[in-house]
Amino acid sequence: MKATEGGGTVDAAEVAKFEAMAAEWWDPEGKFKPLHMLNPCRLGYVVEQVAAEFDRDPKAERPFAGLRLLDIGCGGGLLSEPMARLGAEVVGADAAARNIPVARLHAEQSGLEIDYRHTTAEALARAGEIFDVVLNMEVVEHVADPPAYLRACRDLLRPGGLMITSTINRTARSFALAIVGAEWVMRWLPKGTHDWRKFITPDELFDLLRAAGLDPVDRTGMVFDPLRWEWSLSHRDLSVNYVTASVRPED
Repeated sequence: MKATEGGGTVDAAEVAKFEAMAAEWWDPEGKFKPLHMLNPCRLGYVVEQVAAEFDRDPKAERPFAGLRLLDIGCGGGLLSEPMARLGAEVVGADAAARNIPVARLHAEQSGLEIDYRHTTAEALARAGEIFDVVLNMEVVEHVADPPAYLRACRDLLRPGGLMITSTINRTARSFALAIVGAEWVMRWLPKGTHDWRKFITPDELFDLLRAAGLDPVDRTGMVFDPLRWEWSLSHRDLSVNYVTASVRPED
């Protein structure tokens, strides 16, 4: 299977999983239901961090105008679209070819201009692409070589640029909730979507980010409340889903 131009750290088996689900990206009751439920929580974190880093007022009409943003592993565009509405110039990139026409069509129907591309972080870096912000959400646990992948992401940031990275912690609780609960019991995702052995602890991710040449500045948990049936941010509970912010130092 030809995964993408540029190959690199792409894991073809992981790409195939998401290509098989591509048409369901915008179905809130489909296979991406967990991501639709999580999206307001992670979007809130992204907006907060970008606004703070670039001194923008998130209540303004288009607070991120003038910022160039890459959504790597964009899928159907669940984060690309709100960032475009907030004024950013958005490039959405994905290694799964079937995701791109789905994302393009939905953006067109929504009246949004988003540059969607079937490509990889490595290929974009080799092409000399530079961004103010890189969104790297729920991707690092699916790549074949996380250190090399994060180095490519670092190369895509301008000095002073911001990267937001979310992933899943490697704990007994994450196995119970993200795999047994989400895949086996609730059947929100097909079995085998995640490999617990590829999950990364917050300390491991911070070490990987530093090794890639980035300065981690924050890490926050994203916690699901089954009683309220909603997600929220937590500075104490990073046992399952969590998100980090890191900055490329000024040269």
